[in-house]
Amino acid sequence: MTPLEMNNQTDVTEFIFLGFSNHPKLQGLFFLVFLLIYLTTLLGNMLIITATRISPALHTPMYYFLSNLSFLDICYTSTTIPVMLVNFFREKKTISYEGCLSQIFFLVTCAGTEGVLLAAMAYDRYVAICHPLQYPVLMHVKVCIFLVTGSWLCGLVNSVTHTVLAATLTLCGPNQISHFLCDIPLLLKLSCSDTSLNESVLHVASATIGLSPCLFTGVSYILIISSILRIPSAQGRSKAFSTCASHLTVVVVFYGTANFNYDRTNIGYNLDTDILVSVLFCVITPMLNPIIYSLRNKEVKGALRKLAR
Repeated sequence: MTPLEMNNQTDVTEFIFLGFSNHPKLQGLFFLVFLLIYLTTLLGNMLIITATRISPALHTPMYYFLSNLSFLDICYTSTTIPVMLVNFFREKKTISYEGCLSQIFFLVTCAGTEGVLLAAMAYDRYVAICHPLQYPVLMHVKVCIFLVTGSWLCGLVNSVTHTVLAATLTLCGPNQISHFLCDIPLLLKLSCSDTSLNESVLHVASATIGLSPCLFTGVSYILIISSILRIPSAQGRSKAFSTCASHLTVVVVFYGTANFNYDRTNIGYNLDTDILVSVLFCVITPMLNPIIYSLRNKEVKGALRKLAR
């Protein structure tokens, strides 16, 4: 640490969010838009959870995983949007140091868990289509519970590791975060201590929690599609593909927005673009998941109709 950095070192007690600060006259409009998105996300995912609980037709491994995905999406958006909504009415948009670390913990937990859970759902579709006769044994209720529990444990271990390392950082200079949420890369930019360990752990986590489930899901769907193409009748192929079309769409949306959010180049960076990309990943994607499943899945649509009566 240089003498100048030591002089600039402060005991940070709060952070100031600069997200949306370029458009002060639109704060009210932003509040209404994100409030509507948040309420839609809560309602859509709660309907999915309720439908999978009360409808006997949805008491299968596929919908057990789906209800857990919906619960994850509720947790994910509830970590960021309420803080954002409150800040729209505050002249100084702040979050406490402890609140920032808590937000990082829950965000990383939910994101990591969702990536592994989507891989577990891909495995479920692979067994259902490629090994249908063995499905009751391979996807026994204990196996499903193990896969969901394992997904949560992966997300928690990853999150605890990152959060503890982030808490050891020495923060210097302005306590301003050019975003509407706290994230590990943003804290690393504010640190004047050695961040090599944090960055190394980020790379390892990206490969294990990020890339590995993505590759597993991709390989699963290659095998699924090849198996579907071998079905002789067009009706059989259509029926088989319809059972995994919703999940495949959710996978593409999740990993597409995740990669766009974290792996894009910093060339041509500006705050508005960065905010937009993060909104797509952290806010829009959790809202889209129940819409995708309700629109493309006949069983879910049937259960939701019965729920509405």
